[in-house]
Amino acid sequence: MKDKNKPTEETEEETQIEAETPSAPAEEAAPAEEIAAPSELEQAKAEAEDYKRKWYSVTAEYENYRKRTQATRSQSYAEGRSDVVSKLFPVADNLERALASCSDEQTKKGIEMVMKSFLKILEEEKITAIDPVGEEFSAEKCEAIMAVEPGDGEASGIVKQVYLKGYEQNGKVLRFAQVVVTK
Repeated sequence: MKDKNKPTEETEEETQIEAETPSAPAEEAAPAEEIAAPSELEQAKAEAEDYKRKWYSVTAEYENYRKRTQATRSQSYAEGRSDVVSKLFPVADNLERALASCSDEQTKKGIEMVMKSFLKILEEEKITAIDPVGEEFSAEKCEAIMAVEPGDGEASGIVKQVYLKGYEQNGKVLRFAQVVVTK
């Protein structure tokens, strides 16, 4: 017969050994917790990277918007100035006509002074006169108002006379020159 006490002792020893060594389910639980922690960390890093990318995107969009509005504002301002100066072109035309028909020397000097001040304003605004006499007709800068027969040795399509001066600013035509062209 077996001693009843002995199996109990073995059971107690087995219980102590089992208690000291982790059981299989406990081992599986510990790595699961360790795996969960890095995934949370990785998730947080991914979210941080996403927020960072969005922040860069919004910052770049704002910078582009700022540059666009700055360019639009400065272009609008320049166009506004050009529009005001363009309204003065007929005044200059009338002054040139008055200068051409003036017979009094004092009046002529006065008109020349006014014309010089007007031309100085045009120069400050970087506005230049379009004077295509003798050049080939260009529809980009001129408006043909009349066509005449070419003289001896003249080619066709050449600007013979400027009826009304044209003006341009930085390559942009503010007023087309009205010209007489050979046929």
